[in-house]
Amino acid sequence: PVVTAAALSCRRYVAGGQCKSTARLEGKVVIITGANTGIGKETARDLARRGKVIVACRDIAKAEAAASEIRAETGNQQVIVKKLDLADTKSIREFAEKFLAEEKELHVLINNAGVMLCPYSKTADGFEMHLGVNHLGHFLLTFLLLECLKQSAPARIVNVSSLAHHGGRIRFHDLHGEKSYNRGLAYCHSKLANVLFTRELARRLQGKSQRRAEFTANALHPGSVHSELVRHSFVMTWLWKIFSFFLKTPQEGAQTSVYCAVAEELDSVTGQYFSDCQPAYISPRGRDDETAKKLWSVSCELLGIQWD
Repeated sequence: PVVTAAALSCRRYVAGGQCKSTARLEGKVVIITGANTGIGKETARDLARRGKVIVACRDIAKAEAAASEIRAETGNQQVIVKKLDLADTKSIREFAEKFLAEEKELHVLINNAGVMLCPYSKTADGFEMHLGVNHLGHFLLTFLLLECLKQSAPARIVNVSSLAHHGGRIRFHDLHGEKSYNRGLAYCHSKLANVLFTRELARRLQGKSQRRAEFTANALHPGSVHSELVRHSFVMTWLWKIFSFFLKTPQEGAQTSVYCAVAEELDSVTGQYFSDCQPAYISPRGRDDETAKKLWSVSCELLGIQWD
């Protein structure tokens, strides 16, 4: 019994914070990228109990399977699958175009999809895969949907980053890892980019809006989650299996994403970083406003967009 009690309290500690908000999202629209597996799927499952969810994924078959499971479980038929490949700007533009043609409003955008520990490869547009999918893909998607979000205010943008941002740096001299590449560090760099993008976006939006609560952007660390994210690494997959007891389940990992999307107390909180449903420490590099501004303009340049 002592062992069981210790194991239970250890498990509770690992599970971390829980989103306690019961906020409804009737008449509201949520987009979640990469919602066919892991924490994205669990975020979609939770939010589908509250309102309309658009599951934006590259693998349509997998997404349809996840969506029909969620529809059956929640009784919400408004769980809709749309094709989105973040490794291809053409696909991102097509997704945004179709969405804007079909939907009048967008209240929550959750930039959740991500790749981790990929062997060196490039996106359709020649960007290093981690940077291209985790940062640039979501940067472009947010840009294309921004007006719709603004018109639907109050609206929220939620960027899934990671504790790994502490190990990242923005290597402007070698953004695409052509001179040197380490897949672990490439992931860290992309997660730092998520934090910097969130902070710079929040800063710019605040400058534009008189009513700060109208429009927020926050980032988060979901925790160490037992998910498919480590599939590119045999060693990590093996370690994840061995230490699964000490990892969050995808449902536990989704809690902070849900919290950032719905919690009433975050109505006017923007530019912050959360973990376990509470504010968390951002690395000094993640608070560097000059790097954030430079990353913004370099990102616009790479994507061929003007975003002032």
